[in-house]
Amino acid sequence: MIVVTGASGKLGTHVVQQLLRKVPAKDIAVAVRNPAKATELAALGVHVRRADYAEPSSLGAALEGADKLLLISSSELSQRTQQHEAVVNAAKHVGVGLLAYTSILHADTSPIGLASEHIATERAIRASGLPFVFLRNGWYFENYTEHLAPALEHGAFLGCAGEGRIAAASRADYAAAAVAVLTGRDHENAIYELAGDVSFSMRELASEVAQQSGKKVIYNDLPRDQYKAALLSVGVPEGFAEVLSDADVGISKGALVESEGQLRRLIGRATTSLAAAVAAGLAATKA
Repeated sequence: MIVVTGASGKLGTHVVQQLLRKVPAKDIAVAVRNPAKATELAALGVHVRRADYAEPSSLGAALEGADKLLLISSSELSQRTQQHEAVVNAAKHVGVGLLAYTSILHADTSPIGLASEHIATERAIRASGLPFVFLRNGWYFENYTEHLAPALEHGAFLGCAGEGRIAAASRADYAAAAVAVLTGRDHENAIYELAGDVSFSMRELASEVAQQSGKKVIYNDLPRDQYKAALLSVGVPEGFAEVLSDADVGISKGALVESEGQLRRLIGRATTSLAAAVAAGLAATKA
């Protein structure tokens, strides 16, 4: 049995869709906070189980019988460590055969503040004694391409990433890596640094959006405090504005560059290109 946590989220949805192409539905279980959001999966024969990272008592039954478990990291910043440790403890209790975890690129050396909770989770997994796989995912293209409307409206992306480069890939790419691990062999205790084949700068992203949209779009690089202030001025919560500005500073220091091609080799194909990602984002914006 393969169990996927957070399966109704954006990455989890891709993982389950791709698993269903390789594994019978009866051999897949999804652990979700709200089972009502997974009725279509239940209709296909997937086991739907309620699990809330913040409710440890819900986790044991949700993971029961798991030969392999994909722990997709929580979206609740500052609460991740405690929530993930609860899942790890439940996984150890029920005897999960392999625990795969979606971490962050170069977690142990990353200057990005988000890495701290991922490092703590990796330590908890190691301490559990369970066989593990760390899927250290880089940035998603969708971090940018799902939010093209403001850039198109105002003619600019804002940030403080400087000339830092980003080796992004699509959620579908990272999901394919997770599926390769969950359905493959000989991945025990592996650490995969996963990123796109070709990196880009924010200026190159803006140029690609401008070329494809036919509109003038530039990248306006700001000092960190000014970028954070700009985010706050459009209603971004303080905590998230701090995360975004901190991440951009990390990008300027090379935190999201990776050229070893582990993602490409794991999924057996080229990763999504910048041009393809922008085209998909523009099509979604128009829709």
